[in-house]
Amino acid sequence: MQYFRLSFLITLIGLAVAYFWGGIMGAFIAFILAVLEVSLSFDNAVVNASILKRMDDKWQGYFLTWGILIAVFGMRLLFPILIVSVATGIDFLGVTAMALHDPATYAEHLNASHVQIAAFGGMFLLMVFFSFIFNENKELHWLGYLERKLSDFGKLESIEIILALGVLLAGQHWLPEAIRFNALIAGISGVILFVIVDSLAALFEDEEEGEEVTTAIKKGSVMSFLYLEVLDASFSFDGVIGAFAITQDVVIIMLGLAIGAMFVRSLTVFLVRKGTLDEYVFLEHGAHYAIGTLAAIMLLSMMYHISEVVTGSVGAVLIALSIISSIRYKKHAN
Repeated sequence: MQYFRLSFLITLIGLAVAYFWGGIMGAFIAFILAVLEVSLSFDNAVVNASILKRMDDKWQGYFLTWGILIAVFGMRLLFPILIVSVATGIDFLGVTAMALHDPATYAEHLNASHVQIAAFGGMFLLMVFFSFIFNENKELHWLGYLERKLSDFGKLESIEIILALGVLLAGQHWLPEAIRFNALIAGISGVILFVIVDSLAALFEDEEEGEEVTTAIKKGSVMSFLYLEVLDASFSFDGVIGAFAITQDVVIIMLGLAIGAMFVRSLTVFLVRKGTLDEYVFLEHGAHYAIGTLAAIMLLSMMYHISEVVTGSVGAVLIALSIISSIRYKKHAN
């Protein structure tokens, strides 16, 4: 329980503020949003853990402290306001005032930006998924022959980028002509951002041969930290928009998602410190397939409304199946 002490403290403070702001109903809605955030982001925690375990203790601590501030105030409050500001041409302070005093209009503007948000986040997560399944150095394969053959395709130069852009270009034909260009630009931006962050991380890994390992690890930890924050942002976009289906009070939304985000981070640290990924060897596989499914859902959401219940259920099933497979694999190995 030591890994979740701060999360429980944040929960008490968050629910108290929610009660002060919106009464008993405000606190209840904040609690529901927190539960939804955790249930929809378990796969995020698993992938985060696979990255976090490569970081030094200092940056692991930053991920749980400064990282949560960035995740809550940056990605779940300020960034949506920035999106609305860019989309509408209203200055940042004006949109902030709108979010606090006219949440219905703010929600309408945010929903109007859904196509760009879904294209950006969906393509970034698709690149995360492709980079995993096309990893030619991956030795353990959950889906056996199929996954092994997909890994072999990783020998092709930039296969992830080619396929991702192919998906984006093919998907444009199904979108209304008025939003095709915006979706294309947002999707390409998601791919570019992934390539930049991933390339910089690879650069620091290559430098390990020419400099002290400690220095290289520190540099790699910085890039991993940035990568985790971008990954978290991609996960949070749909959660912020979906929260408006429950309430239009941005303060309650921020408090609920903050509690959920804190538990996700605590869960990430727990998975790293307890060596859970080593214990359940296919858990990381299940999480990445859940991310691939989420990416597909986000891209499809540009055309169709897909309930968050579907998203959470599919991810939960994939995680559960990967845990069952891990247990069976361990029994056969022994």
